[in-house]
Amino acid sequence: MSKKVVLVLIIGTADTKADELMFLKSCVQEAGADAAIMDIGILGTPSFTPEYSKHDVAAAANTSNEAIIELGDENRAMTKQAEGAASLTRSLQESGQIDGVLAIGGTMATDLALDVVAALPLGFPKLIASTVAYSPLLSPERISADVMMILWSGGLYGLNPICRSILSQAAHAVVGACRFRTEPDAGRPIVGISSLGKTSLKYMVELKPELERRGYDVAVFHTTGLGGRAMESMLAKGALVAVMDFSLVEVSNHQLGSVVTAGSDRLEQAGKHGIPQIVAPGGVTLVDFQSWAVPEELQNSREIHVHNRLISSAILTTEEKIEAAHTIADKLNRATGPTAFIMPLEGIDEWDREGGPFRDPEGLAAFATAIEASLSSEIEYHALDHHINDREFAAKALEIFDRWSAAGLIPESRTT
Repeated sequence: MSKKVVLVLIIGTADTKADELMFLKSCVQEAGADAAIMDIGILGTPSFTPEYSKHDVAAAANTSNEAIIELGDENRAMTKQAEGAASLTRSLQESGQIDGVLAIGGTMATDLALDVVAALPLGFPKLIASTVAYSPLLSPERISADVMMILWSGGLYGLNPICRSILSQAAHAVVGACRFRTEPDAGRPIVGISSLGKTSLKYMVELKPELERRGYDVAVFHTTGLGGRAMESMLAKGALVAVMDFSLVEVSNHQLGSVVTAGSDRLEQAGKHGIPQIVAPGGVTLVDFQSWAVPEELQNSREIHVHNRLISSAILTTEEKIEAAHTIADKLNRATGPTAFIMPLEGIDEWDREGGPFRDPEGLAAFATAIEASLSSEIEYHALDHHINDREFAAKALEIFDRWSAAGLIPESRTT
């Protein structure tokens, strides 16, 4: 349903991006909404009066603009400014004074904007127009689950036809999101499931309808880097009441230096926040990489599967599988909530079946031995004489879930 009044908070450095910020404000107003500008600059004086000044931003970080300047280092200064911008924006959002956020900038403002959008709840419209959108400079840990980004081409200095076109798209996109977004339904609790595509991991086909029949909504996250990142972000914000984390390829990817990573804290947020987690090692037979940039050390030494023009995979060695087992166990052993680990002894992805290209019984057995020996006695360990894509695996996961649910360990409603 359309909202009668929409107010978009526009964030940028008003001393260096005055023309761009005022153009964005005019675009938002042209779309029939109101706009307020937050100045996140530090040194300069803007040519107009923003609704929220750099002094307001500093005060939200319990400091002053003068004190931030006296830090004497641009990184430390912008980090402190980011603290204030995130706090002030969250306060405006919680009090219902703003309906969405649009931030613009280069590396400095993008760095700050990532902290701002991370402070906002899932479903609240958030868009960043950045000269480094989609860049490898953006660490997976910094990407919020539902942030929208647009590449601000030709936007380093001053307005031009390209810049106007892109900024107008950003302004109208965020106004549209504010007016017509679907609010997350707080009625049914959400269970997260991690997986790859159905050609590799298929258990969600069995699990999703069964969990829905039990009164839960189900979100399946694609573990190709940003999918796992989104799941960790939602776990940290309490958006999921439990997780079936059955695709851990991002953990082994990160361990081996792959760009297909969800960050160093993958497989940690559920444990950190005490959220029930049932875990299995789906996909830890392989390492992913870009199809157009096959690592030289893999080209002639390993079986490689080209999935498409974006992503390919190579089989892990036995030693790498053992190392992955130790990494996974170390993360799970720090969990503060209910944790179970299911070990499918007959294979952990479709390519690991009899006759498959990544079939490696010795490596799988070594992984199973290492993980069982490394897991804390506080963690339930279930060895299963089946493949991860067999019905028996899904049945075991549901058996654990139902037992925990009956014991009151899995909430019947979300915490947010």
